[in-house]
Amino acid sequence: MRRIVVLAVITLGWLGTSLAQADAWGIETVDSAGSVGSRTSLALDSSGYAHISYYDNTNDHLKYAYYNGSSWVKETVDSGDGVGYHTSLALAGSGYAHISYVDHISEDLKYAAWDGSSWGIETIDSEGDVGWDTSLALDNNGYAHISYLDRTNGGLKYAAWDGSSWAIATVDSGDDLGYFTSLALDSSGYAHISYYDWDNLVLKYAYYNGSSWVKETVDSHGYVGWDTSLALDSSTYAHISYYDWTNEDLKYAAWDGSSWGIETVDSGGKVGWYTSLALDSSGYAHISYFDYANGDLKYAAWDGSSWGIERVDSDGYVGSFTSLALDEYGYAHISYQDQTDYDLKYANNVPEPGTIALFGLGLAALALRRRRKET
Repeated sequence: MRRIVVLAVITLGWLGTSLAQADAWGIETVDSAGSVGSRTSLALDSSGYAHISYYDNTNDHLKYAYYNGSSWVKETVDSGDGVGYHTSLALAGSGYAHISYVDHISEDLKYAAWDGSSWGIETIDSEGDVGWDTSLALDNNGYAHISYLDRTNGGLKYAAWDGSSWAIATVDSGDDLGYFTSLALDSSGYAHISYYDWDNLVLKYAYYNGSSWVKETVDSHGYVGWDTSLALDSSTYAHISYYDWTNEDLKYAAWDGSSWGIETVDSGGKVGWYTSLALDSSGYAHISYFDYANGDLKYAAWDGSSWGIERVDSDGYVGSFTSLALDEYGYAHISYQDQTDYDLKYANNVPEPGTIALFGLGLAALALRRRRKET
């Protein structure tokens, strides 16, 4: 794994080289033991190291991998029969992993949390066929909140731990809605959820306002709303990436305080599967996704005026089940599956050692020259 190393001495003449290096992607295989790597979920710890939950198709187990600074550590979290579908991972302040997932044999929502010495595993909801399309977030107390699909009743459900028990609620109900959930918490710990309404073939959004759930349709132009991913900006405005099945495009919706701005990000033909969205410190959106037509992992980033789109990995049929996180410098880290070899893979665009220092010193030198010129 490439890490950021600050060098003490460097020359401005290397600035062009550093910028070229910053655009390169480091790619590696994390796990190749059998058919693994589907349903990935990635988070970064305080050192910027990746932690990934994923499904082991060969053994029907939930697995977890993390980078310790020198190598990948991999382990089986839950080895019950048929566990580990639809994983979602979040890290507590201690760096300990919490994972929500479904047991597709018992059809229950499950939850695993590392306490520093062992995994605590529990069943949260077993009322019918529940727990699919899970999305997990931790509040300021480290308490878990999970959105998920109730396939028995066709509804969107939400579970929250209050320190002593799980509170479970149905957020939205219908014959067939609540798919592809994505959850984020605001500063008050209130939940915001994007999801797909199969009854009406639309993208929906729900949030808790402190007393009740507010639900609305975000996009109804065609058959839209698959593979949603949601993030909140500093104003608590929602940003959502998703797949437009009608036009086979990657789409993006952002609330500006009064209305939803909706746009097509990539229309290169069957692009936008398995979207994962993150916002940088400027509130700009970054999205990882799968190009189904070409079998490539792609990445789109908004720079304030336009979308920059690039192919991250095109070695075989790769890029399904993407999960994206940005580190403190705004660099992207992506977990995904290589469906050619059925391996878990990981990519990042962190510059090679020395590039950060090079870039920073180069900008400082340019600024100094500008100030001298102005005086």
